[in-house]
Amino acid sequence: MKVDYHKIENKWQKKWEEEGTYKFDLNNSKPLLYALEMFSYPSGAALHMGHWYNFAPADTWVRYKRMNGYNVFHPMGFDAFGLPAENYAIKTGIHPQIKTYESIQVMERQLKAIGTTIDWDYELITSDPSYYKWTQWMFLELYKKGLAYKKAAPVNYCSSCNTVLANEQVINGACERCGTIVERKKLNQWFFKITDYAEELLNDLDKLDWPERTKNLQRNWIGKSEGANVTFKVKDSNHSFEVFTTRVDTLYGCTYCVLAPENDLVASLVTEEQKAAVNEYIALTSQLSEIDRTSTVKEKTGVFTGSYAVNPINGREVPIWIADYVIASYGTGAVMAVPAHDERDFAFATKFNLDIVPVVKPLKGEMNLPYVEYGVSINSDDLSDINTEEMKLKVADRLQKLGMGGLVTTYKLRDWLVSRQRYWGAPIPIVYCDECGPVAVPETDLPVLLPTDVEFKPTGKSPLATSESFMHTTCPKCGKPAIRDADTLDTFVCSSWYYLRYPDNKNNNLPFNSDLINKMLPVDKYVGGIEHACMHLLYARFFTKALRDMGYLSFDEPFSSLVHQGIILGSDGEKMSKSKGNTVAPDEYIEKYGSDVLRGYLMFGFNYIDGGPWTDDGIKAIDKFYQRIDRLMERVDDNNEDILELDKVLNLAIKHIAIDIEKFQFNTCISRIMEYVNGLSKYDLIPKKYLEDLCLILAPFAPHVSEEWWHQLGNKESIHLADYPVLDPLKLKEDKITMVVQINGKVRANITVNVDITDEDLKQAVLLIDNIKNHIQDKTIIKMIIVPKKIINIVVK
Repeated sequence: MKVDYHKIENKWQKKWEEEGTYKFDLNNSKPLLYALEMFSYPSGAALHMGHWYNFAPADTWVRYKRMNGYNVFHPMGFDAFGLPAENYAIKTGIHPQIKTYESIQVMERQLKAIGTTIDWDYELITSDPSYYKWTQWMFLELYKKGLAYKKAAPVNYCSSCNTVLANEQVINGACERCGTIVERKKLNQWFFKITDYAEELLNDLDKLDWPERTKNLQRNWIGKSEGANVTFKVKDSNHSFEVFTTRVDTLYGCTYCVLAPENDLVASLVTEEQKAAVNEYIALTSQLSEIDRTSTVKEKTGVFTGSYAVNPINGREVPIWIADYVIASYGTGAVMAVPAHDERDFAFATKFNLDIVPVVKPLKGEMNLPYVEYGVSINSDDLSDINTEEMKLKVADRLQKLGMGGLVTTYKLRDWLVSRQRYWGAPIPIVYCDECGPVAVPETDLPVLLPTDVEFKPTGKSPLATSESFMHTTCPKCGKPAIRDADTLDTFVCSSWYYLRYPDNKNNNLPFNSDLINKMLPVDKYVGGIEHACMHLLYARFFTKALRDMGYLSFDEPFSSLVHQGIILGSDGEKMSKSKGNTVAPDEYIEKYGSDVLRGYLMFGFNYIDGGPWTDDGIKAIDKFYQRIDRLMERVDDNNEDILELDKVLNLAIKHIAIDIEKFQFNTCISRIMEYVNGLSKYDLIPKKYLEDLCLILAPFAPHVSEEWWHQLGNKESIHLADYPVLDPLKLKEDKITMVVQINGKVRANITVNVDITDEDLKQAVLLIDNIKNHIQDKTIIKMIIVPKKIINIVVK
């Protein structure tokens, strides 16, 4: 009979829930292990194959650790705020909360159907007031410490989603969610001062057990640069501006400066003669995305402001231009141009007929402009004939003495913009009073609840602004009328601290108890997609470090060890998408094969880190494998005699599973189990203990059928409360070994001998080999060299 997977899975899932098999007990004496997958966004009606690929194999690792003596904390929740639910509300008129909670109910049921070890007592939902109360509290704590501030700044604006986007949410100049080209607008927005932690965020990557690719993505995003600041005074003006350069040694070659069109200083610098041209250029630039503006292949454009700056190192007057390749929010929004030694500056200067003055020459050979390498200074007054590295120090020192700059370290990382002009998010807990200015909402008044009387139509302003009852309030300081902030927080704020809430999710007085959290965290193993490398994973690190500095946490990093799963592709090898018609829904396969078979294929058919294309043949193979094991269970023999061959293959499986599962190499683990099954299949009757060991080593990978077979063999307690088999090295001891036989270093034969053969017996045995006898005939043996268990070399003449 075929295995009835559905009957078995329903039976054991019900029993596990009734008996609390996976309930977490903090007081358990076993070593604590906090395992976590990135929680899901309930945007759809069901889990897709990517969810399965994230959760099911990771659950196998959790089960393995439980059976190896760990007290595992394994919670789950939902990242429930965000645009999709709000867009659905705009389209249908159904409130986002209704759609979100409907989706959560479906996903909860499906996650349970996977057969995971999740303890649902610790569930959290970020859109619940009991959670976002503490998200607002986090905002206020950052605000008190000067890490949250509001300013007018150029921001990324999506005209389709009608909201501001963080830099990390703009991909190739377009909104990551809808693909609309992003515009640049100047708005008053809230920021988190993540840049205060740039150096620590960079340095602490070295101590993390994270994929090197992920750490490099963060290193590049943080973008540390060693260089110098240079202050340029504007001629005949009280104004000045600062630039950052990594090549301050070329300052003598600066022949013009460039400001970003949106730089606040431009309006003060432009002359009457240039005003029309400058205004026209600024208007054109505002329609371009950052990626268009900074493209290396785009033709350089710009306009002269009519004003001049003074080069502080030599007093040269240099024209001030504006050009779209300079971005106000990058660095200082101004650059010094050295066209002889920079390709972009050279192209610009050539087009607009600006001066080009070489100030660095190669150590050897001819110089072709632009020359961008290091060398020796020229045309630099008394600092000529100095090598580049020394020149940097001398110029920086001179600038410092002049009070016009000096050596600095800068970062590409910019502060995190957290304001969103959307409804379905945590309201920002700030009110604005004519008397007191911005005032934080007192903690006793949290949460600031989302109003229900709102218009969801996207107008570019927050829907909260349409609610009179929400917007009008009183000032907490003076009691006079005040207006609430109409924006909501970026949903990444919610996910930047959720791992801290899980262990204490029912605490009504605090976001978490510090003593408890310091005992349980950091998270020991975190599993999720690499696409979050420069957003969620970076933001969570910032939150952890900020909360540590406030005295709430005693650890530096949220996630000690990180694993990224790959992507399941369509059978055509392309990324799954409805438009391509190559999607694979897990439900149809669960209906046909059950949960264990699907999770088995997801582990065996792919390298977990890489993913790969889906094939129906692969899932059929796992089904046949489990059916084969089911038939083996009928061969049980109560005579528990030892079988050396089975002992060896079992312990080989135990040994290699222990190594490979820690690398999340589930496919090779299952291959080892298959080898053990092949060994068992040679016997008509199989001692019961070997079948029990099969159930035990398979249990983390196929939890339902393993439990069923375990009980069929007469066991009473759940297999998932049993210990995983322990390696017995003695069972792997070889009886025979094969050695290479050489004559004067050339391989002439192989010989298989007992592992404990003496050197003298080995020498005698080698001399009896026909091919050896033929090659040493009429020769004198000088010596025989033995490399234990590997080689015996006969030296002859």
